[in-house]
Amino acid sequence: MITGRLILGDQLHPGHSWYQRVDPSVRYFLIEAHDEQTYAPQHRQKMLGFLAAMRRFAAWLESKGHAVTYVPIGAGVRDLASYVAKAQKDGRVHQWEMQEPDEYRLDAALRPLMAQVVSSEHFMTERHHVAAFFAGKKTYLMESFYRDQRKKTGILMDGEQPHGGSWNYDAENRKPWPAKQPIPSAWTFSHDLRALDAELDEVGLPKWGRSAAEAFPWPLDRTEALEVWNFFIEHLLPSFGPYQDALVDDAPFLYHARISFALNTKMLTPLELLESVESAYRAERVSLSSAEGFIRQVMGWREYVRGIYWAQMPEYATLNALAHRQAMPDWFYTGKTKMRCVSQAIHQSLQHSYAHHIQRLMVTGNIALLLGLDPDSVDAWYLGIYLDAIEWVEMPNTRGMSQFADGGILGSKPYVSSGAYIHKMSNHCRGCAYSVQDKDGPNSCPFNALYWEFHHRHRERLAQNPRIGMVYRTWDRFTPERQHALLERAAWLHEHVEEL
Repeated sequence: MITGRLILGDQLHPGHSWYQRVDPSVRYFLIEAHDEQTYAPQHRQKMLGFLAAMRRFAAWLESKGHAVTYVPIGAGVRDLASYVAKAQKDGRVHQWEMQEPDEYRLDAALRPLMAQVVSSEHFMTERHHVAAFFAGKKTYLMESFYRDQRKKTGILMDGEQPHGGSWNYDAENRKPWPAKQPIPSAWTFSHDLRALDAELDEVGLPKWGRSAAEAFPWPLDRTEALEVWNFFIEHLLPSFGPYQDALVDDAPFLYHARISFALNTKMLTPLELLESVESAYRAERVSLSSAEGFIRQVMGWREYVRGIYWAQMPEYATLNALAHRQAMPDWFYTGKTKMRCVSQAIHQSLQHSYAHHIQRLMVTGNIALLLGLDPDSVDAWYLGIYLDAIEWVEMPNTRGMSQFADGGILGSKPYVSSGAYIHKMSNHCRGCAYSVQDKDGPNSCPFNALYWEFHHRHRERLAQNPRIGMVYRTWDRFTPERQHALLERAAWLHEHVEEL
């Protein structure tokens, strides 16, 4: 009478209570299902990272005395639900248990097959906490949720008051990188995953992006994840706060932690990271603004977007408030565009399966929104290209924050900018084929005309938004000739999108 416990690829949490004792009636199952590699156009590093980490976790379980069945990709399992149902029908498993899946599609497919579903013991809030917190309210304001979390945890608090007197130091976290500021080399690994890469080739999985199989750089277990984390605390966190929004040529990681893959696969827990950052601040190793900036991203934003996902699914996946239908240009998959900032972000993503939040929001997300790309294709691209992308965190950030397809559930305004913002925050513009100073000429930065045309196109929906009213007041002060020139340039850009 074997109880099968299914472990998903993003449930590699060695501290979970399941593993604290060996139960001879329990067998753990980790399954490399084909559909989990193809439900989005996945970067090869993402496939390698998840599967290699799953194999490492299975070996750890066995070393602790647990019974494990590991089903490799070559076994031909199409989907997890079919495997689970067949194993129980055949009598190999008497009943199934699992931890709560974090993706809606897996929860819907697997929960009916389970005798028991338990917490993953990872997040700081329950799945439906955000929905309950904002019950009866029309908007979900992250700041109020974040403050409530600070009060509940006591992190960066002095009694009932925020330590330092302010809840949020975001205004101090937006500085462009000073050219002479040194950037430490990223902590990295050199795993040989060529055999696994060959297995993926043998079963016909598509190869997109650099595999890095000869020297795979990402952590594959908790011990390695802690090495990356400790390097961040010691060498990067002091500069992370002020320069977390900076964009720098050929500096893909800058001062970012690079622990999102480890965190989203649950090798690390959010609370331990937050306590570590607070300890570094209390020991005067980092500034308050750097500490608070990181804590806000994990305690505030990460928990918040997960809550929105579960509050709004499955309808959220269908939202397209701006009725955008434009097909995604090929250069999103190749990086072959003359827009230097976009080319840098996409080539980096193809090379490393990584981009930091401003590259995702204000470069690739910005141009996607200005061009009116279909949010379904944008969702699929973000979900597939990034190693850390799991739908619960990817979709609210993409469909909501980046593409405003949810109509303002998550963000109070569309996050678009002209080339001026990118010029301010980066050194990309100096080597670009386009001129950021030129607003509407044939060599002008595409972001410039598209920014104004976006607002013109969506005026009926956006003009009453108090956060962007100034945009329309400025537009209305333009001469008819200038408005026409900007709209004409934008029309050409839309028509020749593949040539940008």
